[in-house]
Amino acid sequence: MIIKGLFETHLYVEDLERSIDFYGHTLALKQCRFDAERRAAFFWIGEDKQAMLGLWEKPKNEIDKRHFAFQCEPEWILTESVNYLKKRNLHFWNFLSDDTERPMVFAWVPAIAIYFTDPDGHYLEFIGILNGKSKSENGVISYQEWEALELKEK
Repeated sequence: MIIKGLFETHLYVEDLERSIDFYGHTLALKQCRFDAERRAAFFWIGEDKQAMLGLWEKPKNEIDKRHFAFQCEPEWILTESVNYLKKRNLHFWNFLSDDTERPMVFAWVPAIAIYFTDPDGHYLEFIGILNGKSKSENGVISYQEWEALELKEK
């Protein structure tokens, strides 16, 4: 089985600050990221990097589509996920802006991931947590760039 668990889920919220207060203070989740430009906040559920909740301020007139990330082995995502999605005729993408068909690394987690959609247009993701420390300043990068950063630290 390639899917090992549910890593993250995301919710639209009416008032981001109110929701940050609720999830951060009332439920005592640890906030791990805030993105003012995208109006989003992220929280670890349990231990860091085990599970994540994303909150997104819902734009007016936005269709309420959801996002779920399935936890997978990083090596499978790197070597097999694209072929898996292609064989099933699923549209997939990364956030690298380089027109490649490869998984990307969220350096702030760190995690390797690839996105795709279900028949209703919900955003689904295969994600695998990588070893190493968070490198928030590097944003979204290729796996090769991630490896180079890791080698540089050693």
